[in-house]
Amino acid sequence: MKLSCLAVVFALFAALIAPAAQAGQTALRAADPSVLRVGSTYVAVQSSGGGIVARQATSPDGLASAPARRIWSDSRGRGEVWAPEIVLDGGRFYVYFSAGTGAAHRMYVISSAVADSGYTAETQLALPDGKWAIDGTLFTFGGQRWFVWSGWAGDTNVEQNLYLARMSGPTTPTGARYVISQPRESWERVVGNPFINEAPVPIKDPGGQLHIAYSTNGSWSDQYCLAEIRLRAGGDPTYVWDWYKSNGCLFGSHRETMMAGWDPTLYVDGPGSHSFVLLNGDIATSPPAGPKFPLMFHAVPKGTPYSWANRYWYTGSFCWWGSTTYRRANVPGATTDTGWSLKFFE
Repeated sequence: MKLSCLAVVFALFAALIAPAAQAGQTALRAADPSVLRVGSTYVAVQSSGGGIVARQATSPDGLASAPARRIWSDSRGRGEVWAPEIVLDGGRFYVYFSAGTGAAHRMYVISSAVADSGYTAETQLALPDGKWAIDGTLFTFGGQRWFVWSGWAGDTNVEQNLYLARMSGPTTPTGARYVISQPRESWERVVGNPFINEAPVPIKDPGGQLHIAYSTNGSWSDQYCLAEIRLRAGGDPTYVWDWYKSNGCLFGSHRETMMAGWDPTLYVDGPGSHSFVLLNGDIATSPPAGPKFPLMFHAVPKGTPYSWANRYWYTGSFCWWGSTTYRRANVPGATTDTGWSLKFFE
């Protein structure tokens, strides 16, 4: 048995007999949780009322009832405010978010020395090619800052791809953008118009390799799910064929789209837009193999009509799962790659 999580068998058994109320649903009806831990404090941001609010609590579960402090308001009429992501870099907090209307969505950033007040005015990120962009976040890998986001190849809403660009600082993209994932697998195309890869979240496995977990299938449907791409050992993050994609959803509510050996959810529909709750939000603090670690995601309770308005924040957990082979066909280079994958738990 490929066992990478301590007591996984017991956890699965407990999940089968536990009531739905224990599935991690919080009281917060919202989407796109972004959560990190600073010391013993958990910090979260969300879009709310045409702006962004921050919450702080002593546990992920406590964030839903924590006071929401407004850290930014759309005083310049930027438009729809989507999916803020909070990052700690060089002792300063940065919140990246998308704002705009329709095809005008672009990425912006604000920053502060403290998590829940004192933020600067927004600045638009000068991402390469200047196209529609959402769900961006900053991370450091291989001694280099990177920015990963979901965007369009051109100026029309055909599909959302994942892109990567180098950063010379927390607010300064440099060089070209590189496509690293496109929604081209059959299990990513159950729901379309457009087909989507979005909400990318980086993490490092116990061997030090980079993973980016993301959401796919329409966010407006219960087919929404989490999948991932994994950079091969020694691979170039800017070269698309050095990335290997999970062969199905890793966290979803429909068995037919799940990767073989991964089970669908019991209590929620359409889990996605997640946050690995890492110390300082830094992938250098990614967890080792063995125990489970905190996760937050949004989903709709089973038995509830699926809609954006019915999404709640959920607490869950994840762990590493070893010796997992991802396969692809008719592409340059090696067609298989074996390494760590992710298991998600409600």
